[in-house]
Amino acid sequence: MTDWSRLTHAYGSAEDIPALLDRIAADPTSEHWNGLWSALCHQGSVYSASFAALPWLVDVASTDNRDQAVDALNLAAAIMAGANQPHGAGDVRAKYSAEVAALLSLANQHLRTAVDRSEYVYLLEDVLSFEGVAGWNENLAWGLTNEEYEISCPGCAAGLFVVLGERGFFSTSGDYALADDDVETKPLRPADPTALTGIGRRLHDVALADGQREVANVLTYVFGDATCPDCEADFSVAAEIGADWPVTLG
Repeated sequence: MTDWSRLTHAYGSAEDIPALLDRIAADPTSEHWNGLWSALCHQGSVYSASFAALPWLVDVASTDNRDQAVDALNLAAAIMAGANQPHGAGDVRAKYSAEVAALLSLANQHLRTAVDRSEYVYLLEDVLSFEGVAGWNENLAWGLTNEEYEISCPGCAAGLFVVLGERGFFSTSGDYALADDDVETKPLRPADPTALTGIGRRLHDVALADGQREVANVLTYVFGDATCPDCEADFSVAAEIGADWPVTLG
């Protein structure tokens, strides 16, 4: 049995977590899930109670209720993404190896039957988090879903938008979404899919294998190059959004 009173979350003692878990089990509303997220993974920070909740999240992810299962996988993956943070829970990948293995298997199962692009991208992020891909964070999935990244130019430090989606594929320092007039843009240069390596090649190939051709196409721009419209500096998009991670597991 977990002694939750000895653990902590974002707001102090975790002794209230069992009651919150019971509320979600009885009434799995977004409000109750948001409360759990806020306590266990507050703005990406994790705590000793975060990992203690993994067995419960495995149980929820194993149910036939797909919406609840995906919610559980997303929270568990966000927690595991913080495994290297100071959290007082020790070597969590060793301690919870069985739970992480189960979550990885479940995430892969749901990935193959994702209901839309957004769910697919976040489940793909979940898979990498459970695998322990070095340096993983939430930038990739967030940008693919929202069709833009906000970065700083590595040459002149200007704030840039890198846009990928219905508006096109370009970089700009102007507020393209709200500007009344046209803003200066520079087209992105996608990577040759056959020349991709490491995590870029893997993500692209997985998306193609899963029939997610739109995601695969956007990934060639994520792992391609851009030009700053202010100083003309060329740069790797992936390197600037923090997505240039090595694959640590096969």
